[in-house]
Amino acid sequence: MRRPDLVTTPAGTPLSEVTLEALRAGRLTADDLRATPETLRRQAEVAAAAGRTQLAENLRRAAELAGVPAETILELYTALRPHRSSENELERWAARLEGEHAAPLTAAFVREAAAAYGARLLLAP
Repeated sequence: MRRPDLVTTPAGTPLSEVTLEALRAGRLTADDLRATPETLRRQAEVAAAAGRTQLAENLRRAAELAGVPAETILELYTALRPHRSSENELERWAARLEGEHAAPLTAAFVREAAAAYGARLLLAP
């Protein structure tokens, strides 16, 4: 399903207006180059329809995280590195993702990671 007419920037600029010329002219900002949650969800639908289940799940989580500040994403990335977080710390991250950011899929992913890390002795004490 190719529907570039449905793709817009976070500010609502149509994809057809996202050009190098517009960027050079200052009509676009770095935020205009970010994917919107809606676009990521549509991409997930396409991936799922094509049988690309894992890609679809990744895109759904990306849609949840599109509005999360970059600093928070980097903190979460660090927390998910082996031996960086305890099971309780990862559970707090999962609760924060659900409560503050309405990201239940990503919270489930963090809980799954905590269980896998526990089984492989990769949790911090």
